[in-house]
Amino acid sequence: MHARTWLSVLSLPMVAAFTLPVLQQANPPSSPPRVDANAAPQDPLAGLSDIQDVLSLVQQNYVDPPDMEKVVWGGVQAVLERSHPLNAYLSAEDLRLPDPGPAEAGLVVVKRGGIYATVLAVVPGGPAAKAGIQAGDVIRKVDGDSLGHISAWALERKLRGPVGSTLDLYRYNATGDLTKTSVQRQLIPPGPVVLKQGQGALLVSLPDLAPGRAEELKKALAAADRGQTLVLDLRQCLKGSVDEAAAVAGLLGSKGNFATLEEAGKPDRVLPVTGTGAPFARLALLLGRSTLGAGEVLASCLKKDGARAFGERTPGFGVERTRFALKQGGAVELVSKRWVGLGGEKLDRQGVVPDQALKVADTEDPLAKVLKALQTPAPAPKATASAPGVASPKEGPPPVKKPIP
Repeated sequence: MHARTWLSVLSLPMVAAFTLPVLQQANPPSSPPRVDANAAPQDPLAGLSDIQDVLSLVQQNYVDPPDMEKVVWGGVQAVLERSHPLNAYLSAEDLRLPDPGPAEAGLVVVKRGGIYATVLAVVPGGPAAKAGIQAGDVIRKVDGDSLGHISAWALERKLRGPVGSTLDLYRYNATGDLTKTSVQRQLIPPGPVVLKQGQGALLVSLPDLAPGRAEELKKALAAADRGQTLVLDLRQCLKGSVDEAAAVAGLLGSKGNFATLEEAGKPDRVLPVTGTGAPFARLALLLGRSTLGAGEVLASCLKKDGARAFGERTPGFGVERTRFALKQGGAVELVSKRWVGLGGEKLDRQGVVPDQALKVADTEDPLAKVLKALQTPAPAPKATASAPGVASPKEGPPPVKKPIP
């Protein structure tokens, strides 16, 4: 039997054995579960009685002497990824690894399908962008290593390293051929908030929601005419904190509730927003596939406040991870928190859907294109629903734009 088959057989009971006690301790049930008197008793760990037999069969009958530690923990990692692609198992040795280095490749990737990774975002002007890598590209190997046994945590580490070090990415091109692309890791300074004044309208490009971004935006808008249209470009808003996103929303005039945080085993928490700035006469949003996490939460809030959204559906990565220590010295990182937008959209599933699809080429003026789109009447509201191909918690990101051979 192939090793991958053994991983599937071993995965679920093993994860239950090692992680269930931790999760039960962290998230005690608020009330006893309801029991159906006619249903047969169900023990989630009932399958553990077979695990020792399976391991013995592998050890005694597999065609080659197997590395049993890799078999066991490979199965654990497999089931973690089936729950969410960002889940990861960290061995005790992993936790002792030094920092890989301060330099970055300038891209955000996420595993999908177990053996591939999708490029979610590319930092404009960064090493990956200069090498021709684009959002939607499919990565098969990193530095010659197949992604099948690499966790999300390990993959994120591989993208970093010493300044000037080389990262080799094996990706599928437009024709479906596997090609090698080398990227030189570099220190990537945070991009500035960029303002572009047009005729009766202002374009603000927000590269991220890192701490201090709201204060920077406040200074940039201090002399702006609030009687004009503001177009907030979030297409490259790759990372940041939700608290900073709430501060930006308040700066643009939002008040009341910002978003809801759902966390396993805990009551939902509503994050408030305080309006610290005057609203603009009209607000429009420009979204894209690289609007991630906190940027999605910000877009959902502003959209609910009446801003019209243009561009592409966001990937749906409004989640947070928690690290749980394991008794044997390792740890697991689990997606344990989810942000829900003011419209009720679960931002780890459907993302933020624009009011109008709008593609803006690199050679086009985004401000002029959005202003032209604003001249058309706003479409009638539709019921919120996940479109075909939209990511679910167990499926990972939306389908890639290039076919996998």
